Amino acid sequence: QVQLVESGGGLVQAGGSLRLSCAASGRTLSTYSMGWFRQTPGKEREFVAGMSRSGGRLSYADSAKGRFTLSRDNAKNALYLQMNSLKPEDTAVYYCAARPSIWIGMTRSDYDYWGQGTQVTVSS
Repeated sequence: QVQLVESGGGLVQAGGSLRLSCAASGRTLSTYSMGWFRQTPGKEREFVAGMSRSGGRLSYADSAKGRFTLSRDNAKNALYLQMNSLKPEDTAVYYCAARPSIWIGMTRSDYDYWGQGTQVTVSS
């Protein structure tokens, strides 16, 4: 099975950018469809972006479209989420997730493997 470790979170002002990384070990990421989710206290974990196993299909939540970009580096066995034009409402813990499927999953229950999360805080 795959182990996932997120990094790159932090404190940024509104309008700024962050690049989240998800480093994988144990299995290659190209054998999984991948997703980024986020969660704030008291709320459900919500889908942010996803990539199919082949890398050929991408999906973004409406809140992420036009601002966030998902990419994968097979040589580094890592997944990235470039986040631009950040807003205070983007503040959350961000999680990387993997599922052994060719299809992107849109819900928490679709994914089998999760990282520990990285905190993103956007100040106004």
